[in-house]
Amino acid sequence: MSTEEITNYLAKNDVKPSFQRLSIYQYLISKKNHPTADTIYKELMPNIPTLSKTTVYNTLKLFVDKGVAIAINIEDNEVRFDADTSTHGHFKCEKCNHIYDLTIDVSTLKFENLNDYLIKEAHFYFKGICEKCQKNNINNN
Repeated sequence: MSTEEITNYLAKNDVKPSFQRLSIYQYLISKKNHPTADTIYKELMPNIPTLSKTTVYNTLKLFVDKGVAIAINIEDNEVRFDADTSTHGHFKCEKCNHIYDLTIDVSTLKFENLNDYLIKEAHFYFKGICEKCQKNNINNN
């Protein structure tokens, strides 16, 4: 996305597109690494010396509140963020800690006893060992 497209997207979603907010959102959509707030701060701070951790945390909270990003809570002690707000799942590798996006066809999922509920969001998290780490483990033995 271009800076102009990001500016328009954020503005359309009631997010005032300041330089710092644009930079944080650009990071989220370009890296796709499901970063923590601290990761974003450490990556952007060298290029934006006026950036504070508080600004990063507040911006990410605003993004989630306005629906332009989602918070990923796979681990109790860690919140990561994703600019892909479509319904999809996540897989976290227990060895390399990488988080992968998973395509999920919600039309084929069957859940019982949900007919009387208005579902506003759903989260699909899986943990295990990714294919790459499995291959490395096989090669190291």
